[in-house]
Amino acid sequence: MHTTQTITELYPNQQYKISHQTQLEISRFNPVMSPSSSVSICSTTSVFAIGELETQLVKPEETLTPKPLLIFTPVEAGEFPVLVLLHGYLLQNSFYSQLSHQIASHGFILVVPQLYSVAGPDATKEIEYVAEITNWLPEGLPKFLPTQVTANLTKLGLAGHSRGGKVAFALALNKLKTELKLKYSALIGIDPVDGMDKGKQTPPKVLTYVPHSFNLEMPVMVIGSGLGEVRKNPLFPACAPKGVNHEDFYNECCKPACYFVAKDYGHLDMLDDETKGIRGKATYCLCKNGKCREPMRRFVGGVVVAFLKGYLERDFNFLIGIKDDELAPVELQKVDFLL
Repeated sequence: MHTTQTITELYPNQQYKISHQTQLEISRFNPVMSPSSSVSICSTTSVFAIGELETQLVKPEETLTPKPLLIFTPVEAGEFPVLVLLHGYLLQNSFYSQLSHQIASHGFILVVPQLYSVAGPDATKEIEYVAEITNWLPEGLPKFLPTQVTANLTKLGLAGHSRGGKVAFALALNKLKTELKLKYSALIGIDPVDGMDKGKQTPPKVLTYVPHSFNLEMPVMVIGSGLGEVRKNPLFPACAPKGVNHEDFYNECCKPACYFVAKDYGHLDMLDDETKGIRGKATYCLCKNGKCREPMRRFVGGVVVAFLKGYLERDFNFLIGIKDDELAPVELQKVDFLL
């Protein structure tokens, strides 16, 4: 058993327009647009908005999957690459729903697990959980997709936010006991964090502080937040402290790799506009944030789409265009490519 929701059912208060090209658009992704405005899919900036494909959220029964999962899939017939997205420390996988729908609408299937409810500093078990989920995909995932949709597991990406980014890198570096039945072809760290501070890494340690030491055998993208290393207040540490954050992860990457840092946005600004519950409310209080989440979320979704289109589908036009794109929803503090 499983439940499904389309994006219009998940966000009933948003304004939509479906054109003759079956393009699903959300006017909130560009606040200066009217509800009837159209978004061209020919421009590189289109990756920053909802794509042309309508999407659906599938929630499998927890007893049928290794861990509780949310699956975001296009509903149009076709074969699509798959991205496994790992949540940040003590966050809910549902907090990434708007981001996941944006990415899925550009032709990707997202599998977003809930790795734990409560966790200590050691992320070793989480790495093994991701391995279990990965090995479940060939037989398990097709059961929960629309009948007209096929997952292309030869084009498989892995992404993680915050501590989930650390877990993603750790798995890619083979810091696990379980043998993987599938091979990941692309790795994305979304403001990854390897501990409390340099010298205070949490186990298993990922960073070695040796430049270009990550032997990952796959392309890598690291996304950073300019405010992640800034304390919200003196009582709490920064959410992405300097010495264990995106800059350090990127410094250890080998070719090919790319790096984007969004200025004036924080560590949790790619989450949903509204994150409910105690943990959801805490996301507004613990980290230094930007003025609103929408621009950072649109940017993260856009660069993820551009990176995956480049390295999974061999279309690099979107990724190359972002480097000099003055219409990106955020100001870029740093851009770098290792090619």
